Amino acid sequence: MDKPIIGITMGDGAGVGPEIIVKAFASGEMFEAGRPLVIGDVSLIERAVEVTGAEVSVVAVEGIEECVFHRGTIEVLDLDLLDADLPFGEVHPKAGDAAFRYVEKAVALAKEKKINAICTAPLNKEAMQKAGHMYPGHTEILAELTETVDFSMMLSAPNLKVIHLTTHIGLRKAIDTINPERTHKVITLADETLKNAGMNNPKIAVCGINPHAGENGLFGEGEEEEKLIPAIEKAKAEGINVEGPYPADTLFFRAARGDFDIVVACYHDQGHVPIKVMGLEAGVNITVGLKGGIVRTSVDHGTAFDIAGKNIADERSLLAAYRDAIELAPKN
Repeated sequence: MDKPIIGITMGDGAGVGPEIIVKAFASGEMFEAGRPLVIGDVSLIERAVEVTGAEVSVVAVEGIEECVFHRGTIEVLDLDLLDADLPFGEVHPKAGDAAFRYVEKAVALAKEKKINAICTAPLNKEAMQKAGHMYPGHTEILAELTETVDFSMMLSAPNLKVIHLTTHIGLRKAIDTINPERTHKVITLADETLKNAGMNNPKIAVCGINPHAGENGLFGEGEEEEKLIPAIEKAKAEGINVEGPYPADTLFFRAARGDFDIVVACYHDQGHVPIKVMGLEAGVNITVGLKGGIVRTSVDHGTAFDIAGKNIADERSLLAAYRDAIELAPKN
């Protein structure tokens, strides 16, 4: 089987995206298991080469058919949207619009099956919104461009994967929002995503909402019995290898040692904290459930305007996101 082609969007050109891309290519790892294609602006990738002093060459291409994927060469599908003198570390609508256009192009290529997955460098929400693209972030852009309603955030770190029932809403609202339908959908998304990536029978565990997963009604008001257990039982009846709900205070340890392949977290911090503890440089943000089986992975940090252009940005999260894009790219 050919190595998967991963489309890497450049993110906001005023941030660290171009630098971490260049550093990742200079590491020599990018071609080991995949074929990387940058979607962005050649002028800013070339500027990042100058900033970092990386020993790589940059080649503009007009289509994937031109790519040769040679180690030491960064091939860029050049959208030619930004000037090479774009100021570092400043919110600029042109950069925000360009960051949106890179993602838009990547989705079009993924729909046409010309790339196998998308890996995104960070964009700046303020810059993007000043350009008229009123999205909270990448996930919502991808959902609209793929006409997807049911999707979820997955986080990945070495030895641990987490998928969320809820994310960026307050805790009280999150608990109110959880219902058996959403729980069943996310369990199914976890199962489908890992199976599409080539895992035969993924082991899924669901976190409880309350301390000790409610401990048979001792804690909470029966949320596990109302919101989680019916979905778990339904998924089991469908042949999905899922267990729970389990207490969160021990479940993540069990998953990290290999008892489970993925954990379903009920709310933002329940899932994010264990991943962050594994190391910020190792965390990867993944959007799953997009129509067409499109997988998108991302660095788990922002544009870092304060250090852009200073050659101190760390490329390890991008390398981790790229590896996860290869791992999760549909194999069928």
